[in-house]
Amino acid sequence: MREARTLNIERPCMKILVHSRFHPNIGGIETVASLLAHEWCRMGETVTVVSDVRCMTGQRQKFPFPVYYRPGLLQWLRLIRGTDVLVHMNLSLKALWPALIVHRPLVAVNHAYYYSDRSGYRGWRERLKLRSMTLATNIAVSQAVAQRLPEPCVVIPNPVDVSLFQAHDAAPRNKELVFLGRLVSDKGCDLLIQALGQLAEHGLRPSLTVIGNGPERYPCEQLARRLNLQEQVVFTGAPPSDQVAQLLRQHHIMIVPSIWEESFGVVALEGLASGCVVLGSDGGGLAEAIGPCGMTFRRGDAADLTSKLAHLLRHPEEWERYRAGAQTHLELHQPSWVATRYLEVFELSLRKVPVVDGSIALSEEH
Repeated sequence: MREARTLNIERPCMKILVHSRFHPNIGGIETVASLLAHEWCRMGETVTVVSDVRCMTGQRQKFPFPVYYRPGLLQWLRLIRGTDVLVHMNLSLKALWPALIVHRPLVAVNHAYYYSDRSGYRGWRERLKLRSMTLATNIAVSQAVAQRLPEPCVVIPNPVDVSLFQAHDAAPRNKELVFLGRLVSDKGCDLLIQALGQLAEHGLRPSLTVIGNGPERYPCEQLARRLNLQEQVVFTGAPPSDQVAQLLRQHHIMIVPSIWEESFGVVALEGLASGCVVLGSDGGGLAEAIGPCGMTFRRGDAADLTSKLAHLLRHPEEWERYRAGAQTHLELHQPSWVATRYLEVFELSLRKVPVVDGSIALSEEH
């Protein structure tokens, strides 16, 4: 495994204040923020997390760093005064204005395109966030995100904890297709079920396991019945993480059929770590997450999805070729490696070294 590169600059531990969605919320940004915060603590940095989400007393968990939920203005100002660098996991206007009172280096980790809707329209809040990027040193989680933002960004892909997904167990890998995600229209589970119906017309009837819950579960179940696929499609709901990992390891192919252009796609990394070949839509940063370890199809195109699925199902000899590159690809997403890249950006932000054309512009003294 590749070792995370250490910083070449002698310095005391860094005080890092992170604003992010966080526990008890569950999602991609929450997972990334938690992984990085834990890793920075392990590396000896001082970390504090602030979140605008509501967390009831019974939902509180112990972390190796303090977590503040919905702090008041005075508490916000004290936290900013006591930090070296303020990190926004996506720019937040609500969390930005206190930083205008107490000036500290700001690093914006851009997980989004800042669109208001699917058409690419940006309302005044989103436009203000884009203008606020000039106040920050900017990181983007994919080239796809960086290319759509007005300020230069250092591209650092998201981390993933592969240990849970790479565990070995006795369950055989004897199922064909798996979908993992929230059952909402943007994730395209209905598109996948339509493709399954088209595959049946060509004599291919693979099994599909749908892992996840959401408002589109019932419509997807109804669609599977209308297409006479109820014997092929199993809806598991949203089991605990260890059971999700066990389920993934039983499958050969993960499909990520997002209609929305994903900014990245941690779910693809989880599939790769579980030994799945990944087939995903070609919009946004999802193709970057898949890397050389799978295929893409035209976003929203059921016919192209059907064609790519048929190819993979009819050519299982190709699966090992895709799996062969997974370990090297996943090394670029080790939490220790990604956390070190972030620290390098934080350090140079403190030194006011600008980002130019997606890279840090180092002066001669660096």
